[in-house]
Amino acid sequence: MLEVVDGFISYLEAEKKASFHTLRSYASDLMQFIAFFAQQNYRSLAEIDYRILRHYLSCLKAKGYERRTIARKLSAIRSFLRYLNREELLKDKTWLAVSTPRVGRRLPSFLYVEEMLQLLSTPDTGTPQGVRDLAILETLYASGIRVSELVAMNVDDIDFVLKQFIVMGKGGKERLVPLGRFALQALQHYLNTARKQLLRKNPQGEAEKALWLNRFGTRLSDRSVRRLVDKYVTQAGLNTGISPHSIRHSFATHLLNAGADLRSVQELLGHVNLSTTQIYTHITQDHLKEIYLSAHPRA
Repeated sequence: MLEVVDGFISYLEAEKKASFHTLRSYASDLMQFIAFFAQQNYRSLAEIDYRILRHYLSCLKAKGYERRTIARKLSAIRSFLRYLNREELLKDKTWLAVSTPRVGRRLPSFLYVEEMLQLLSTPDTGTPQGVRDLAILETLYASGIRVSELVAMNVDDIDFVLKQFIVMGKGGKERLVPLGRFALQALQHYLNTARKQLLRKNPQGEAEKALWLNRFGTRLSDRSVRRLVDKYVTQAGLNTGISPHSIRHSFATHLLNAGADLRSVQELLGHVNLSTTQIYTHITQDHLKEIYLSAHPRA
């Protein structure tokens, strides 16, 4: 069974171009399901049907898993079962009848414009790390890119003349993302000063293509970006629970509040489906209600 799971994960990586985080999440969810499957004394994957799947979901619910988590695990299992069908390792398709638990959509966390400006003013630009961190925060806010897309950036991806850069998004899809003047200034300053200083500790020297460098002069990790955002959120005295993804949410929310159309924001975020972007309209509607209630004399 484990060989089949490994084959599925390799399929996701090679053919679906799934990200490292997706592969890790799917592998974890499937190993949990396979362990349950073995505990029920089933010996062959060909025995999987809707009854086994429903039993598994009921066990997850009994253990206290949230609906959102159960829905995510079911999504991973469904993808795996479709793969088994394709490989003719599973004939039964009754599992298709198992419905996904209803999950209420959570509004994403975001920062108001004043809070975002406060966060951007926090890094100490008297140090190489501070110059780098400011450039990172400015780039995240100016572009709305994901952390995985940020850390994958190379120096050659930026076009200072056209004021844009290339992003390799989910599924290996490239898109061009514009950059504002503050982000471009911060990036230029970082490249001219801090990056050169950080690069000194890298034996590869100028051969290093990564844009964002750690203290050893090598590519910065997504975990490091999350840590530095946590640090500056705390220093700025902002609400806890703000993450790099919250900056992405802020980017989209601020654009919509300023009159940008949903389709353009979808393109900038790299969303495949417009429905994914539409969640931000809930935030903007709440914002409009607040303005109405505070400004209308008869509200």
